Amino acid sequence: MKHNTHFRTIVISDVHLGTSGSKAKEVTDFLKYYSCQKLILNGDIIDGWQLRRGGEWKKKHTAFWRAVLKAMDKHDTRVIYLRGNHDDFLDQIMPLRLGKFFSIRKDYILTSGEKRFYITHGDVFDTITTQMKWLAYLGDLGYTFLLWVNKCYNNYRAWRGLSYYSLSQRIKHRVKQAVSYISDFEEKLTELAKARNCDGVICGHIHHPAIRKFGELIYMNSGDWVESLSALVEDHEGNWNLLYYSSELEKAESQPELYHS
Repeated sequence: MKHNTHFRTIVISDVHLGTSGSKAKEVTDFLKYYSCQKLILNGDIIDGWQLRRGGEWKKKHTAFWRAVLKAMDKHDTRVIYLRGNHDDFLDQIMPLRLGKFFSIRKDYILTSGEKRFYITHGDVFDTITTQMKWLAYLGDLGYTFLLWVNKCYNNYRAWRGLSYYSLSQRIKHRVKQAVSYISDFEEKLTELAKARNCDGVICGHIHHPAIRKFGELIYMNSGDWVESLSALVEDHEGNWNLLYYSSELEKAESQPELYHS
């Protein structure tokens, strides 16, 4: 069965270019295989926090932007880059429009069929990153260490011929406080969508891909390209799916359809 490779909209967030945990090659392969009319880069694409602490910018990180530029040139893809907390350096230049196809903004409202979606990275409701930035940096150090442990563990699993396993995702799913935080985050973001007279919200930030409904409001999270390797895609009929990266993109499998407009 041939899968759709051209979408109306693709939403990607939390690539964290400039960090060792970024799956830059995978997301670049994803963008080379899947095309779209509108590409929304929903925050934390470049990790300014890590780069300021001595993070390393590699060729594969530059290759990501080459793939974005190629999409703009080949498919006339319109690219909308929304600021996240890790790429807060964009505050100094946004809003910014470069030519016809590239813009940098704080947030965005997307019309999908008869629905309107408020798109924001999601850190607006994270009081730690907005009010206690020093504590957020401390937490980021711990998360970076956990990703390093995860990398070592998966090198061992690869040697044993086993598949990739995300320790950090597993821990977040088991820790009660993390589960409660995710639930509160989702509810607050859907309330924000309602306040903006929208039918739903599209966000990132918490590295937890999801499509669900809160009453009549729709919550969608594109996940990340550190752990889950996921993106939100909208087809030309206004249907939304979560699409996960596969090492064999010609056999890429999407999640079962979860929302229809």
